[in-house]
Amino acid sequence: MTKFVEAAWVAERLDDPNYLVLDPRRPMKYLSGHLKNAVNLPVYKAFDDQLSLLPAATLSAWIGSAGLDDKRIPIIYDSFDGQNGAMLSWILEYLGRTNVHLMNPFFERWADDKREIFYKPVESTPRTFTAKVNNAVRVTAGEIREDSALQLPDTRSTQEFTGTRDLDNKPGHIPGARHVTWRDLIAGPLGYLPEKAKVNGLLENAGIRPSDEIVSYCRSGLRASVGYLILKEFGYHVRLYDGSYRDWIRHDFPIEV
Repeated sequence: MTKFVEAAWVAERLDDPNYLVLDPRRPMKYLSGHLKNAVNLPVYKAFDDQLSLLPAATLSAWIGSAGLDDKRIPIIYDSFDGQNGAMLSWILEYLGRTNVHLMNPFFERWADDKREIFYKPVESTPRTFTAKVNNAVRVTAGEIREDSALQLPDTRSTQEFTGTRDLDNKPGHIPGARHVTWRDLIAGPLGYLPEKAKVNGLLENAGIRPSDEIVSYCRSGLRASVGYLILKEFGYHVRLYDGSYRDWIRHDFPIEV
């Protein structure tokens, strides 16, 4: 499970060789300022050109190339909007890591607090990362079709959910989905975690109960991974449909508008 940690906790471990700090942003963002000793591991490289998650063996080699092995403990941080950090955290959970740490707040708060920022890229030391795939955090399109009891918060924009914005030539949403946009699930520009009561209220208004089996989805998984982490943090039983709406329509499954 991913554990949210404060900036001060991260600052105390930046030089500790037992930890590895991972920056999941794109290289240009990384080079515009990053944490001390942070290795750039841009999360877009975890997907193929169809935005599908790469096989576990490929992901393991990619993560190992950044220097994360089975001994070092990952610390992840991100800029607003937190999607890259959330997705990398989920990928590590999917590959079996139970000691993932994600910094809350975002990098912008780190900078606002005048904490030290570095600009020179950190060269990684490739190591062997062993995957122990945990399918319990992941859901496929077929599983969603087979289980009508699943609650499906669609974390995309209102326009995407209602079909008034068409990004994939098949506007709409998965049948039975409830709209809970990812932006409402986070604290705002400076951090991930809002008040728990706010999240509970959003889900209650959408007709989703704490006892429900929940699957978070969006268009290609990034926004949904934010929803996954927030809901899991607050005690919901949630999994991620990482293929999300793009995968659903590739299967030519029914949609609602």
